[in-house]
Amino acid sequence: MKYLFSTALICTALFANAQDKFGDVFAKINSDVQQNSKAYQTLKYETETIGHRLTGSTNGAKAEQYAYDLLKSYGCDVKFQPFEVESWARKTISVEIGAAKNSLTKMKSVTLAHSPVSADVTGDIVDAGNGLEVDYQASPEKFKGKIALIYLGVLPGSPAGTKTLHRSEKTAIATKYGAIGVIIINTVKDGVLLTGTASVTGKLIPIPAVCIGLEDGIALKEKLKAQPQIVHISMTNFSGLIKARNVVATFKGLEMPKDKIVVGGHLDSWDLATGAIDNGIGSFAIMDMARTFKKLNLKTKRTVEFVLFMGEEQGLLGSKAYIDQAKKSKTLDQVKFMLNYDMTNDPKGFSTSRAEMKDLFTTWGTDIVKIDTGFKNLFNAGAGLHSDHQPFMLEGIPTGGGFGGKLPNNSGPFYHSDGDSFKLVDEQELKNTVRYSAMLTYALANTPKIPVGVQGEEELRAFLESQNLKEPLTIAGEWRW
Repeated sequence: MKYLFSTALICTALFANAQDKFGDVFAKINSDVQQNSKAYQTLKYETETIGHRLTGSTNGAKAEQYAYDLLKSYGCDVKFQPFEVESWARKTISVEIGAAKNSLTKMKSVTLAHSPVSADVTGDIVDAGNGLEVDYQASPEKFKGKIALIYLGVLPGSPAGTKTLHRSEKTAIATKYGAIGVIIINTVKDGVLLTGTASVTGKLIPIPAVCIGLEDGIALKEKLKAQPQIVHISMTNFSGLIKARNVVATFKGLEMPKDKIVVGGHLDSWDLATGAIDNGIGSFAIMDMARTFKKLNLKTKRTVEFVLFMGEEQGLLGSKAYIDQAKKSKTLDQVKFMLNYDMTNDPKGFSTSRAEMKDLFTTWGTDIVKIDTGFKNLFNAGAGLHSDHQPFMLEGIPTGGGFGGKLPNNSGPFYHSDGDSFKLVDEQELKNTVRYSAMLTYALANTPKIPVGVQGEEELRAFLESQNLKEPLTIAGEWRW
């Protein structure tokens, strides 16, 4: 009897493993995407005819409609998910710097998001180094009433192991120590300017924050060593309620329709360029995954939602709205996994917040390698913040996506900048994102049992602490324990 029981267990294990042999479907996905992908040409059309996709702008509304119409043309069951939030947009900016008030010279700059609607401040500049707590603690009083000069990343020559924070978290620290303004030095050569939010909450901050180029910033740091420098920052911005729409394409599951896999990424972009890399390559890959599912008439056990979020750049507004609406409709417990595609390009493996997924992800990856050895079946487990997976993760939902790829044509330095244009996109690498990610989505929606569930409060707290996320979440006011 014991022998028969053991044999049954082995047979059950083999049967379960056989259920995850998705090689035939993976091959169909691969063939379709390689031959019929529309991601590159639709992204090209969008960047050339609509342009940037700033949430709340006319362009943003056009991009929402274009995504809806495109998914509809593929035959998808698609809907808008409207939401209304406070949004932000830049208007005017002037930054003048010099050794004396009567000899100030204009410096090229860009306003960081969620700076005040109107600001006009003049003050001494104080070098805050990397902008971390340790940079203020030695002499906290000297920053009160001054303008903090902060390096965006980690300065060369910093102590080994120095970690950086998001620009919004660095701005929050400067505000805490009494700074009346912030100048952040970009880390990219040749005067590239980048934008992004300086707010940890997605709401207006009390002080103006601007970004200047690397060369200007380093030169300013050197001047400060020789003599004091004064800056005059004058700006106007818009802040107010705006209407936006997430776009959702749904493929209903056949066996577990109330178990949901969300495949999301943000459609919106900043307004300095057309946002081809951030996040055109992610959002248009998602739409092409949906096209592939419809074209091949792929059937899944679980429901799959392909979601294009708006408002990510201004504080994860669309993904937060998705979570809020799911809570109100009491359907949040249906979401079993969230795959996020934000600047994902040419993945060489898969990542996830939950290490327990390794066996499944690498098993599926082995089948992908048989189709294309360019896929290296890499695996990474870990968690970070500041993209649309965050609101899901903070509800305990497992998250993941592509891993190990590099951005095309050295485009990394141009994200959030005035150089983020379509010429940076690589067609084959975009196809790679689509095909590998469609395979992952199909497998995740069809595997008999997902080995991780939604974390409870205490389990989630311990997990976030293990990922060193308590400090940034506390700064953002999102640490609820």
